[in-house]
Amino acid sequence: MKSKKLVEILQERLTSEHFEWTYDKEKEQLRLDHTLLKKGMEISLTEILAKYKLKKEQAIDEVVYTIAATFRAMEKEQLTGFKGEDTIYPVIRSTSFAEKTASGHAFITKAHTAETRIYYALDLGETYRLIDESMLEQLGKIAENIKEIALFNVRSLSTKMKKDEVAGNIFYFVNNNDGYDASRILNEAFLKDMSSKIEGDMTVSVPHQDVLIIGDIRNKTGYDILAQMTMQFFTNGIVPVTSLSFVYENGQLEPIFIMAKNRTSRKKGQE
Repeated sequence: MKSKKLVEILQERLTSEHFEWTYDKEKEQLRLDHTLLKKGMEISLTEILAKYKLKKEQAIDEVVYTIAATFRAMEKEQLTGFKGEDTIYPVIRSTSFAEKTASGHAFITKAHTAETRIYYALDLGETYRLIDESMLEQLGKIAENIKEIALFNVRSLSTKMKKDEVAGNIFYFVNNNDGYDASRILNEAFLKDMSSKIEGDMTVSVPHQDVLIIGDIRNKTGYDILAQMTMQFFTNGIVPVTSLSFVYENGQLEPIFIMAKNRTSRKKGQE
C-alpha cells in the first residue's frame, strides 16, 4: 500500500466535518486538525505502513480507533476540565520519545533507565493525555506532587498475570490493555514480591506500553527465547518502548544485551 492510498482510507474511516487534512507527500506525514477544538495531531504514515505489512487491516483499525478516541478525549477535557488526583498515572516511553509537544511545551518527565523515561498522564477514559508544562496551572496544587501521585496510583493497578513455560523457563505477562501495563515496572512492591518467587534470573521487559513481561530465566536458552519474544512484542506494539530487557537484582534494573546464542552482556542503566 502507498501513502496516498492510506490517507484516502483514513479519510473514509474518519468522516467528521470538523477535521482538516494536510498531507505532506515528501515527509510521508499527515496533519489532522479539529477546527472546533483548535487542536490537532501529526500522523506518521511510514510507521502505519510498516505495521500494515505485519498486521494488515488490524493496523488501520488500531490507528483509526486511537485517533478517534484521542479527539473524543480532547472534547471531554474541554467540556469538563481536569479531574482529581486519581486520574494521574505514569507512563513509560523510550528515551528517544519527544520531550516537547508539537507546540513546544515540555512534557513533565523523570529519568528511569538508560533505555526508558517516565512521563505523566492525565487519564481521560478511552485514552490519556501526557502532562506538559502548559497544563500545570489548570492542575493547581496537584502539579506540585504529580510524580508522587502517579507513583501512588500505579500501585493500585491490577497485577493479574498470565504464565507460560518455554524450554524450562517461566514467563509472566501483565496485559490488562488499560494503557499502563508497562507502568507496572514502577510498582516496586510488585517487583520485590515477584523476585521472591523467581528461581533463576529475574528479567523485566517493557517492549511496548501495553505489556510487562517478567522472566524466570533458568537456563541459557531462556535468554535467546526472551530476545525473540521481546523483539516480536516491540515490533507489533502500537507504542513501542524498548526491545531490550532488564535484569532485576537487589532492587535495581540493569539493561542486558543478548548478543548471540547463550551469551549475554549487561549495560549499566541510569537509576
